[in-house]
Amino acid sequence: MYRLLLILGLLVILYFLVRKALREFNKPSLPSQGSSGYDSMIQDPVCRTYIPRANAVSASIGGQNYYFCSTDCAQTFHKQLSG
Repeated sequence: MYRLLLILGLLVILYFLVRKALREFNKPSLPSQGSSGYDSMIQDPVCRTYIPRANAVSASIGGQNYYFCSTDCAQTFHKQLSG
């Protein structure tokens, strides 16, 4: 009797583990902030708002590319770095 309960318990645990693994496998992956996708969301370093990379104002400052929601934020960031 105890063997049957133990086997049944292990089968239930196995069922939930397989179900979780399948859900993770089928979940669509979201692009990370560091990805180079054209439609990915990025965060403005000044005002901390998220904007689509396609709509962002880009600036190369100090050899690194930064993305901003507006030219005002880009100018503010450049002033903060230089002054």
